[in-house]
Amino acid sequence: MSIQKLTIMALLVAIAVAGSTFVSIPTGIARAYPVQHAINVISAILLGPIPTVMIAFVTALIRILTGTGSLLAIPGSVIGALLASITFKYSGKAWLAGAGEIFGTGILASLVAVPYSHLLLGTSVATFFFMPAFITSSVIGATLGVVIAKSLQKSVIANKLNSTL
Repeated sequence: MSIQKLTIMALLVAIAVAGSTFVSIPTGIARAYPVQHAINVISAILLGPIPTVMIAFVTALIRILTGTGSLLAIPGSVIGALLASITFKYSGKAWLAGAGEIFGTGILASLVAVPYSHLLLGTSVATFFFMPAFITSSVIGATLGVVIAKSLQKSVIANKLNSTL
């Protein structure tokens, strides 16, 4: 990986961590942190699958270590990041990256969170307990991410970035 790509990845992690500190939406049972999902979509479109998953994992880990996220931050961000980047890689369509993020986080990660929370957090919840918060967060974040990524794709910076990566 180039220094430039690693620098961009670090900046996206910093934005996601800072954004989760300042931007959250109460959804009843949990708080939604849409900035992470926006960063997942942006990085999926600009950087590809491996950097996107790395950004999501490092962000989740930092949020857990700093107390701004629970252990649910890992499946809540990594699964959506993986699906967003894979759908964009094979389709080339920004809106499908957003759809991949919503399906990956809102549906799959919320279902994975049930046994995950039972094993690691000692909680017993119903199958669809996490889904409303995960869907709310991922829809808001993915929409924001698609809008920002489409704007960035048209910029001179993105063209230079794509030619050097």
